[in-house]
Amino acid sequence: MRRLVAETHVHARQLILPMFVREGLAEPRPIASMPGVQQHTVDSLRRAAVEAAEAGIGGVMLFGVPQVRDAVGSAADDPEGILNVATRAVAEEVGDALVVQTDLCLDEFTDHGHCGVLDQRGAVDNDATLERYRAMAIAQAEAGSALLGLSGMMDGQVAAVRETLDAAGHTDTAILAYAAKYASAFYGPFREAVDSQLTGDRRSYQQDPANRREGRYEARLDLAEGADVLMVKPAMSYLDVLADVAAESPVPVWAYQVSGEAAMIEAAAANGWIDRQRAIEESVISIRRAGADAVLSYFAVEIAGWLR
Repeated sequence: MRRLVAETHVHARQLILPMFVREGLAEPRPIASMPGVQQHTVDSLRRAAVEAAEAGIGGVMLFGVPQVRDAVGSAADDPEGILNVATRAVAEEVGDALVVQTDLCLDEFTDHGHCGVLDQRGAVDNDATLERYRAMAIAQAEAGSALLGLSGMMDGQVAAVRETLDAAGHTDTAILAYAAKYASAFYGPFREAVDSQLTGDRRSYQQDPANRREGRYEARLDLAEGADVLMVKPAMSYLDVLADVAAESPVPVWAYQVSGEAAMIEAAAANGWIDRQRAIEESVISIRRAGADAVLSYFAVEIAGWLR
């Protein structure tokens, strides 16, 4: 009876798995603060992508970790850079079975760890960063990414990337705009996952956790610039923002169950304080209930198995 009258459902096709690939690894490397998650080699990434496709999830979001970083993130748009090499490999392997997506941001590739190029004062130069995003967009689209995840939170990034893609003939490459992305403490384990070089914080370009209306405002801006999908990140602490954006948006709205959210569940479950499977299922159904059309979750493949 409960199943029959349930108002909200989770399907495997609504789940997206974030994955990390690191240059120079001989074998996959576990991420200590994210139990069950690892930095992949290109070969192990291929195998994991096949597993994800067989599980029936909707897509994978790829993050690259280069061996060499510099001030402008040169490896980000290098066709032989780790993320673009991995994207080609995964697109060839499973591009017909799920949506291959790539993170379009400089933070993994810069030696200072910020999401953009810095000016002489050490502040992020918004417009100079947009030029780097344009180059990354072309590189990722040519590598086979079907959807670019613009996570850097620069003003005008959606318009800049859309214009560049269209001019280059990549009119079918979709844009996922991280519209409401907050300066959150819950990103902590992710910094280990991408070996972040960041010192300080990103509060000058990510949103204040105190602000709800600002999330809706940022979403409207990205819609006006041509976003195909909107993102709210993190998920669980921002379900009100997610509901607001979903209620207004004419395009799909996704949410990212970030590293800290997953790590808290794993830590509490490891201590026997909560039922792990029930907590994971409840966390994802709550994100769907708030209005997310799809959820990025490190538990995606595991959840798909439970649903089967």
